[in-house]
Amino acid sequence: MRVVFMGTPDIAATCLKRIIADGFDVVGVYTQPDRPKGRGMKMVASPVKEVALANGLPVFQPENFRADETVEQLRALRPDVAAVVAYGRILPQRVLDIAPKGFINIHASLLPKYRGSAPYQWAVLDGQKETGVTAMYLIREMDAGDIIDAVKTPIAPDETAGELLDRLAVLGAGLLSKTLGRIEMGGVTHTKQDESRVSYAPMLDKSMCPIDWNRTAQQVHDHVRGLHPWPVATMELNGQHFKVHATRIVAGSGKPGQILGLTKTGLVIACGEGAVEIQSLQAEGGKRMAAPDYFRGHPLTT
Repeated sequence: MRVVFMGTPDIAATCLKRIIADGFDVVGVYTQPDRPKGRGMKMVASPVKEVALANGLPVFQPENFRADETVEQLRALRPDVAAVVAYGRILPQRVLDIAPKGFINIHASLLPKYRGSAPYQWAVLDGQKETGVTAMYLIREMDAGDIIDAVKTPIAPDETAGELLDRLAVLGAGLLSKTLGRIEMGGVTHTKQDESRVSYAPMLDKSMCPIDWNRTAQQVHDHVRGLHPWPVATMELNGQHFKVHATRIVAGSGKPGQILGLTKTGLVIACGEGAVEIQSLQAEGGKRMAAPDYFRGHPLTT
């Protein structure tokens, strides 16, 4: 069975590694074009491209699939099935029609919950206790195809979105390999999504970063976890801007945003209900530090 793989970030690279290791015949890899990155704006390849090149696989990096020659290039690979994981490109119907066994997508949520570009982040932001990965058929409507299979996993109380993604990548890789294996053996069953249970997970942006201390301690803690490692929650303290990397819920009460004290493990701040301890932060222009270490060198003024 000839497989074309489409993906770009680390979660997709983990999935590609797995299906290569499991012996699937990957005949081509599609990923987004190299992008400038860092202070020097050096062109950087995607994690998927790096895996593909390391395994001697042909790589294709079209900006889109509008051009006929781009579509024909894919058709020439004669894929039986395509595996798509966080590719970041819209695939028109004429592309979806190319693989006779379909385009299989691994999505980092339990569909139909959290359709969209930031599913695992919103699961953490919303304080969900459970999430997972779903294998589904791609259709033109975003994340709305029939579900083939899903794997559930609990979300730990202090787990960040980044930490969760690392686990979901491994789960997704296993699910993709299992799904491709079932297709190769003769087919899979699939069910339509329940449209009454649909929710959406829009893209994150930096406007979401400032912490609202009027929210409960649990909501503030979830906010910090859900925005890590990007775009990272922020706060203002004595006129200075900080990124907040890690918190925990602690006992305490006071006016929202009020500093309740500095402990051996962090800075305690009151919320609308309860309090959180800022354990790790980063001053503007500085490096990430444990809060007690930072305030040892920068005493608080009240």
